[in-house]
Amino acid sequence: MLSNKIAVVILNWNGKSFLEKFLPIVIKYSQGAQIIVADNQSTDDSVSFLKTHFANVSIIINPSNDGFAKGYNLALKQINAEYYILLNSDVEVTENWIEPIIQLMDSSATIAACQPKILDYNHPNKFEYAGAAGGFIDKYGYPFCRGRIFNVLEEDIGQYDTTKEVFWATGACMFVRSEAFWKVGGFDDDYFAHMEEIDVCWRMKNLGYQVYVEPKSKVYHVGGGTLNKLSPKKTFLNFRNNLITLTKNASPRFLFFKIIYRMILDGVAAFKFLFEGNGSHFFAVIKAHFSFYKHLPSTLKKRDYMRLMPQFIETTTGVYEKNMVYAHFVKGIKHYSELI
Repeated sequence: MLSNKIAVVILNWNGKSFLEKFLPIVIKYSQGAQIIVADNQSTDDSVSFLKTHFANVSIIINPSNDGFAKGYNLALKQINAEYYILLNSDVEVTENWIEPIIQLMDSSATIAACQPKILDYNHPNKFEYAGAAGGFIDKYGYPFCRGRIFNVLEEDIGQYDTTKEVFWATGACMFVRSEAFWKVGGFDDDYFAHMEEIDVCWRMKNLGYQVYVEPKSKVYHVGGGTLNKLSPKKTFLNFRNNLITLTKNASPRFLFFKIIYRMILDGVAAFKFLFEGNGSHFFAVIKAHFSFYKHLPSTLKKRDYMRLMPQFIETTTGVYEKNMVYAHFVKGIKHYSELI
């Protein structure tokens, strides 16, 4: 059992090139933290590379490649730390990236998760898609960020440099209190990848915890390191897991109608893919809906389990109580600052 107050845990699958490029920087700027690479049965020579060039980095080898969610769960069960820092292999950290967030989380035991400001590695003056300056969600389960609404990425000019309570923290660089993480059961293994960070943040918030962004810390994310955003598998996982997340965690008030409305909008998105010549993505959305139906009994059991916990409350902090699709595509809202 690996033990330290802070454990930086990098989940790796065939990411030797990223490890070679970014791991030395992680080591340089993470003094005092345990650094661990959890390998999801890579088929490249990641593990032998680590053993040869980074002897001081601990390695956990998972028995199979079960994706982000289960891969992290398996690894984190072997690590004894007050705080986990879940870090993508394609992230470049910066000096003083850990201290401001740990200071914030140390200040209140109710803060379960926090993220730094996430900037685009290839366009350093812009926010990066996966998290930007903190994640939010609308009443229909559509996620967005300070600095990113759908595919519109804002330039970072310091407009979101305030510490703020948010709805979700990005899985690309998530600081999480281990006690809170395991109180809700960790990530949902069934997700494989995508949306699991929103789901786990929602579950923690429903037990009275808070999620923050601390922009005094910043990192640069390449993005698309494992599943390219043009991948039909990514489309499938995003659409399916979004429906599952909404069903598991949202208030029962009008939930049935929200799910129906979401599925109608998914259908519109599917036909948009088809008309644009992306037939594989059209079928990915259809497949996502059938997979959602298949998982519905287990999803409802997970929902009931959380709601029976004595600490359960209905969270509303960080929820945009309007329709983000309408706000963006009809009203033309492109920036988070236009919503407040």
